[in-house]
Amino acid sequence: MAATEVQEKPQIVALISGGGSNLQAIIEHIANGIIDAEISLVISNNPAAKGLERAAAVGIPTAVVDHTEYDSRESFERELKRHIDAAQPQLVVLAGFMRILTPDFTNHYAGRMLNIHPSLLPEFKGVNTHARAIAANASQHGASVHFVTSELDGGPLVIQAIVDINQDDTAAGLAGRVLQQEHIIYPIAVKWFCEGRLSLDGNLVRLDKQPLPIQGIAHRVTS
Repeated sequence: MAATEVQEKPQIVALISGGGSNLQAIIEHIANGIIDAEISLVISNNPAAKGLERAAAVGIPTAVVDHTEYDSRESFERELKRHIDAAQPQLVVLAGFMRILTPDFTNHYAGRMLNIHPSLLPEFKGVNTHARAIAANASQHGASVHFVTSELDGGPLVIQAIVDINQDDTAAGLAGRVLQQEHIIYPIAVKWFCEGRLSLDGNLVRLDKQPLPIQGIAHRVTS
């Protein structure tokens, strides 16, 4: 009788720049058996990133590719790609990775790189999203998981968490509530991808082979 072939779990490489709380959420979902995958490598462009400590604490290999040591964005990305490709991941997740990526890099990982952004894209691309949402008198804010393309914060949407903005909200308070939702929706998207349910078909996101709305799936916060 032939030996049963063991299917290798999907491999994930995570890119971080800071605290790594979204990385931690994914680590915990894997540890609890909710996501059937392995994080094979965590890479940071910041040697002092706390997320490196989070990874090391649970035995995940880490690497630092410090962008300040490279004379161009292209040379930095070549080294970044070298580390990623050596790990042979099915999925690359940007978990607070604060570097703008070139089209050459994003095209290399087209359809297998996800990002989470703290706004209801396409609103408030870039930084300082919470303060900008309050200043604009927006009634709702939130977070978006999307496939990464060459357009900054502009890739096709997978899932959004919608948070109401209260009259007395501060940027810090709103940021904290949005971050809680990031820790919910990012693992959901990663789980879908690792199960083979989530894919990118051109600019169309499919879940279970069915096209998603252009704004992705809405996860509404009720409290």
